[in-house]
Amino acid sequence: MTSFPCRIGLFLCLCFYMTVRSYASDVPVIQVDKAIDIGDSVAVRILKTRLRERNLTFAPEKSNSVRFELDSTLALDEYRISLQNETIILSASEKRGFVYAVGKLLRGTPQNGEFRYFGETGTFSPKSPMRGVYFATHFGNFHESAPLSEVERYIEDMALYGVNILVVWFDFHQYSGIDDPNALAMIERLHAMLRKANEVGMAGGLTLLANEAYYTSPQELRAEPFPHHYKVEICPSDPKGLDLICQWRAEMLDQFADLDIRYICVWPYDQGGCRCERCAPWGCNGFLKCAEAIARIVREKLPQAKIFLSTWEFGYFYPDDLEWKGLYTQLNERPDWIDGVLIEHHGDFPAFVLQNGPPKDYPIVNFPEISMYAMSPWGGFGANLQCNRLIRVWNSAKTFLSGGFPYSEGIYEDINKFICIQLYWSPDRSLDSILKEYVQANFGLLCEDDLKCVLAAIMQLETQMAHSVNQQKLQIAKNLLQESNLSFSVDGNNPYPEVYKLGSDPSNMGEPLKLLANVSERLPETVRKSWRWQVLWCRAVLDDELIKSGGRPTETSENCLKILSEIYHDNQVPDDVVPWIQVPRVGRK
Repeated sequence: MTSFPCRIGLFLCLCFYMTVRSYASDVPVIQVDKAIDIGDSVAVRILKTRLRERNLTFAPEKSNSVRFELDSTLALDEYRISLQNETIILSASEKRGFVYAVGKLLRGTPQNGEFRYFGETGTFSPKSPMRGVYFATHFGNFHESAPLSEVERYIEDMALYGVNILVVWFDFHQYSGIDDPNALAMIERLHAMLRKANEVGMAGGLTLLANEAYYTSPQELRAEPFPHHYKVEICPSDPKGLDLICQWRAEMLDQFADLDIRYICVWPYDQGGCRCERCAPWGCNGFLKCAEAIARIVREKLPQAKIFLSTWEFGYFYPDDLEWKGLYTQLNERPDWIDGVLIEHHGDFPAFVLQNGPPKDYPIVNFPEISMYAMSPWGGFGANLQCNRLIRVWNSAKTFLSGGFPYSEGIYEDINKFICIQLYWSPDRSLDSILKEYVQANFGLLCEDDLKCVLAAIMQLETQMAHSVNQQKLQIAKNLLQESNLSFSVDGNNPYPEVYKLGSDPSNMGEPLKLLANVSERLPETVRKSWRWQVLWCRAVLDDELIKSGGRPTETSENCLKILSEIYHDNQVPDDVVPWIQVPRVGRK
């Protein structure tokens, strides 16, 4: 007869066996090299979490193993994926490399079905050292309004895409000062975002306007405004003004001193600048005076940070490339406070730089406009797609770029982000290859015909980009709904005005919906309900529906717009504040 202690021991062993068996059916066996520092376990945690979210089965006759192996011969950010029998081996030399490897693994793992890896194997090395993304946090957009947990999850997504820098901006103009409760709340949110970025291996970055100010700035120190000003900015040519700029900047930098902040980017415009005679031409005069003073503070407060000078909107307000020529003259003297230059325009890459070459001996980064192009409200009709445009602009300047920071207002341009980041990794990679990886990563391992359908839909949706809203007619439609509660369709005669304007060629605007509808039937429910599919799907439905209705709202369009509004969390800001951010839904209260 077995003794009581033995029976207890057998019972505990059985419990341990059942726990292991249950765990193994949940995710594959994950092995971690003993040489890996505990800090690298973030990649293991992400992999476990993401695999549990997928409807995968793990065949008992296979080992279903993923092994993390430290390889000190691999460079920073480099990783390798290899297969050994049924084991997937992820190799890297540090934490970030393992996160990138997990991202690549997940992009090659089914969304449902049997667990396996169908992606590329080999060693992957990024060509561009600066693979950032900038999250604008203003006007109630997704990055400002969404629950912090969703934003943090999206930051993790960016790390899995291969991003190594997250940049944010603390915008002064809407606050009375650093102690304003609303300012402190925003600082807390930005701090949390950057802390999450640091946790998953990204460096932090801060962008700032050279002469920005709180709305309490003294009237006598205010700048002579440019068109986009908030009319509270400060003139740095007045010594008292420059002192106040430096004081406020030092206070702001102290709020982020405990984080890993590696990049500071000082901007001249949109709302920055001063048009007075002492500051003109701003881009190569007052701006540089102000930026240098700020740079000295950065060197003191965040000595590890590199300082990049932005040239955004150079040449918009002064003739004959005056700002560009003046800037190049001063950069040739190699000032010690500048570590690199950010160069970009709203449309094509700046012609002056393409014609004359970039400033010598400086790292050059871009700032792709991925959010606002050809759609207003930005993302208001779903996926904002700029695939071919991004490739074209990238190819014009890629030979001298060291990476960049795509400008993000939300999540509706997720495909655009992925394209930019993959180009930072592999500058010559084809658009077709990038989009195939994105589609299979997020919508599953599709058959060849379904994959072609989704890719064709994306390509055509880009050509149909010309979306806008007549805000006056939108308000009329809202009044009609509120006062009369009219149906969006009465006997085929829609009583509402033509609120929406879409692409100029209506002949085949419904084709993307046909392509996606055929594929949708075979997608797992989890994929159909995912926000990435919904943003693409709603865009196709809206293009089809609103071209048929002549731009008048319908029940179908309202339902799609409501879905997008819920995904973006855009319902916290009044209609008349930021019409370019909010989804243009008639029934929005």
